[in-house]
Amino acid sequence: MEKGSRSTNASMETTIWWHVYPLGFLGAPIRPEAASQRVLTHRLRRLIPWLDYMNDLGVNGLLLGPIFTSQTHGYDTTDFFSIDPRLGDLNDFDDLMRACKDRGIAVMLDGVFNHVGTGFPAFQRAFADLGDQDMFTIRRNDQGDPDYVKFEGHASLPELNHDSPRVAQLVRDVMEFWLAKGISAWRLDAAYTTDVHFWQHVLPEVRAKFPKVWFMGEVIQADYPTVIRESGFDSLTQYELWKAVWSSLKDGNFFELDWSLQRHDEFMDACTPQTFIGNHDVTRIASKVGIEKAVLACVILLTVGGVPSIYYGDELGMTGVKEDRLGGDDAVRPEFPATPKPSDELNESQSRIFGIYRSLIALRKANPWLARARTKSTLLQNRHYTYESKGEHGETLSVDLQLDPHPRADVHLSNSSVLSFAM
Repeated sequence: MEKGSRSTNASMETTIWWHVYPLGFLGAPIRPEAASQRVLTHRLRRLIPWLDYMNDLGVNGLLLGPIFTSQTHGYDTTDFFSIDPRLGDLNDFDDLMRACKDRGIAVMLDGVFNHVGTGFPAFQRAFADLGDQDMFTIRRNDQGDPDYVKFEGHASLPELNHDSPRVAQLVRDVMEFWLAKGISAWRLDAAYTTDVHFWQHVLPEVRAKFPKVWFMGEVIQADYPTVIRESGFDSLTQYELWKAVWSSLKDGNFFELDWSLQRHDEFMDACTPQTFIGNHDVTRIASKVGIEKAVLACVILLTVGGVPSIYYGDELGMTGVKEDRLGGDDAVRPEFPATPKPSDELNESQSRIFGIYRSLIALRKANPWLARARTKSTLLQNRHYTYESKGEHGETLSVDLQLDPHPRADVHLSNSSVLSFAM
C-alpha cells in the first residue's frame, strides 16, 4: 500500500467501540407518518449522560449509526450536512462532541455514501430530468419513463453514481465537514457494493487534510486483504469471524471457530479488522446462542486480535431477533432510557453480564497488544477449545472454552493468574 495511505492515528487500533443506533436508542419515530413527528426534537443530548456509563464500562469510542437528515431509518439520507431534526441540530452535536472530548471518547460516524433517499434533492432533480443526472444512473424507456439503479433492489434507496467526479467531491466535502467538527473515524456503510476504485479517488485527499482519520468499511463477503489493498481502508467488518463465533457456540463445533481464527490471522497481515458479536443488522448474540454462551462469545471478542465493538445492550444481555420484513430491525434497535440505571438497580443477570464485559474490557485495555495478536489452538474438540493469543513481542495469554457441563471460559494470564467467566 502506498506510503501515507493509512491512518497515522495508532490509537484507533486499540479503541474499544460502543456501537449505538441513535434513532432507536433515543426513541425517535423511525417511520414518521406526520409532519409533527419530524419537528426539531433535541434527543441527541440524551446521549451525554450515557458517556459516563461508557466510561464505567471501559469503552473509549462511540460508534454512532446514522444521524444525518433522512426519510426513515437513517440510511435514506436527504441532507449530509445537517442533523436529522428527530435527533436535534448541529448545536446538539457540538455539545455531544465536547462532552466526548472531555471524557476521552473518540467518535465514529456512519457514512452512507453508496445510496441516498428518494427525497435527496439532487436525485429528485435527476429523476425529473432537471439536472444532476451525472450523480445517478437513470435510464428511460421508449415512452420516456425513468428508472434508476437501486441499492439491493430497494426503490427507496437510489444508488449514487460512483463514476461521477461530483459524487466523489460530495463525499469528500461531507467527510471533511464532520472531521472538522472533531470526529475521528468513518464507518463506510455498504462498502461491499461500492466499487473500491471510488475510494481511491476520495480517501487520499481527505487524509491529506486529516491524516489521523480512520476508515472502516462495511464488508460482508469478500477477499478482505484485496479490498484493503485496493480501497485504502484502515479496517473492515470481520463478518466471517462473527458468523464462526455464534455458529460454533450454537452448534457445539469449535472446529469452525478454529478455522475462522486461522483465516483471521491471515487477514490481520493486511489490517486490523473490526470484530463484533452484534450490530444493528443482526440478531442479538443472546438470542442466537443463549445468555450462557453469549458470555463465551464476549470472551472470544476481547481476547483475539482486532478492533472490537460492543453493540449497545449486549453488555446487559439484551435479546432481540432480526426479521426479514418492514420493521424487522426494530427489535434489535431498541430505545434506551434518558439516563442509565444505577448499577444497584440492574437485575441479577444484567449485573453479572455487565461485570463480565467490564472485566474483559479492562483486561483488553491492560493488554493493548491484543489488538494485533495472533491465535493458535492448543486443544481442539467439538465442545472444548483452548487457544493461545500471542503478541508481536512475545506477550501471551491462553483461553480455555468449555461447553460442558455448562458454558465456561478461563483466561490464563502470563503472571499465572486465571480469570473465570460464566453465568
